[in-house]
Amino acid sequence: MPDSLAIRLLDWYDQHGRHDLPWQLNPTPYRVWISEIMLQQTQVTTVIPYYQRFMSSFPDVKTLADATQDQVLAHWSGLGYYARARNLHKTAQIIQQQHKLRFPESQEDLEALPGIGRSTAGAIRALAHKQYAVILDGNVKRVLCRHDAVPGWPGKSAVAKGLWQVAEDYTPKQRVDDYTQAIMDLGATLCTRTKPRCDDCPLQTTCVAKAQGNPSAYPEKKPPKKKPQREETMLLMVNEERQWLMQRRPEKGIWGGLWSFPVLEQDIVLEVYLAARGLKAQSQKALPPLTHQFSHFGLTIKPLEVRVSTTRVQEQHDGSSQWVSLPQGLPGGVPAPITRLIEQLKPATTT
Repeated sequence: MPDSLAIRLLDWYDQHGRHDLPWQLNPTPYRVWISEIMLQQTQVTTVIPYYQRFMSSFPDVKTLADATQDQVLAHWSGLGYYARARNLHKTAQIIQQQHKLRFPESQEDLEALPGIGRSTAGAIRALAHKQYAVILDGNVKRVLCRHDAVPGWPGKSAVAKGLWQVAEDYTPKQRVDDYTQAIMDLGATLCTRTKPRCDDCPLQTTCVAKAQGNPSAYPEKKPPKKKPQREETMLLMVNEERQWLMQRRPEKGIWGGLWSFPVLEQDIVLEVYLAARGLKAQSQKALPPLTHQFSHFGLTIKPLEVRVSTTRVQEQHDGSSQWVSLPQGLPGGVPAPITRLIEQLKPATTT
């Protein structure tokens, strides 16, 4: 290779790159795939313990495909963006049923799987198969936007199209696996979102943003848009046996497939809600509200603790609701805000 961006980046990677991340050891397509999905929107230090626990329980495609969704989501609790976990489970089942447990190798076949886009497919091909492939994850976008001073927000299709061309131009045919890891490492360790360490960067001599003196101006931020806010009342119902009612969330919508406390719709009276389920309130107490920020809206949860007695046997037994002892009796994965609510309930669950 000529003395290009790739050769300088590879020289830096050989000396300073990360070579002992868990998914770098025996980088099979399965192991690379799990790591790439977990690393979307999530930092390496957060991912490592989740990855290790996940691989311990689901070491291959078959064990993941044979697991229940509750088991998979329980291993994902706290990582957020839970559609990633549901898509992992779906994809494992597709690979088991349609590909005889063998990971597809072509870009087209990989992109046909749930949750695998162009960049993730490229990472699997480059890191696991050592095939020429191009990636463009968040770290790579930041490196390339700064190096070439690419104007515009990368979320715009025209800007993204141009970045893909830039990424293709720089990706070498040799050592593509090392190059792929190297450019991700550079973005994660030196070319960071804030306070980039330009003086340590192997690309500083050709980086246009550094020459301009404003590397943090790239990539351009998403145009500001006021995030809508929502409120919902969450019912923390406890019966005479000190069990709490939990419900599985619908597959579509936030926290799909996870377990949560029931939500009281705004136009429904509490007594009517309870009566329809064979319950009667003995007492109720409002707990401090908590807030949670999603990517597209903010949510304020107003918890209402309700001690109930059973007036009749419930007629529906569809598996979507369960009385459980907390915290040890959780039926599956729960989102982070619900974990925080359960923490608030600890004194009540132990008395």
